[in-house]
Amino acid sequence: MMKKILLIICLSTFAMLAKAQVNDTSANNDPNKVWIKVDRVPQFPGGFVHLMDYLTTNMKYPDEAKKNGISGKVFVAFVVEKDGSLTDIKVIKSVSPELDEEAVRLMKESPKWQPGSAEGVPCRVRYSLPVNFELSR
Repeated sequence: MMKKILLIICLSTFAMLAKAQVNDTSANNDPNKVWIKVDRVPQFPGGFVHLMDYLTTNMKYPDEAKKNGISGKVFVAFVVEKDGSLTDIKVIKSVSPELDEEAVRLMKESPKWQPGSAEGVPCRVRYSLPVNFELSR
């Protein structure tokens, strides 16, 4: 019986702490907060298929990378702002300076995304994306 009471007390305390944390991280508390976990993730206009189409259509494979047979995935991270624009674009996994630069350029020239939201409110969201550079054979 004592174990049940102790378990109920622990669960109640945990539930109160979890509720306090949810309320403390309200999207309305800090308009400049960058979210990682959100209710609705940011999305490229038209979705993933259109993102892949945008990348392949607009990619300019650097001549130096072609000449040296360099390929791979450059991982970029950025913040999708409340208005859908991309800011704080940086390479988090590099392949080569030429490919890194092209991946950043693609993100800088990207159309505005549909912003993410937390608790039903548009918010700034950190997002990462692999940009695949593959040489034709």
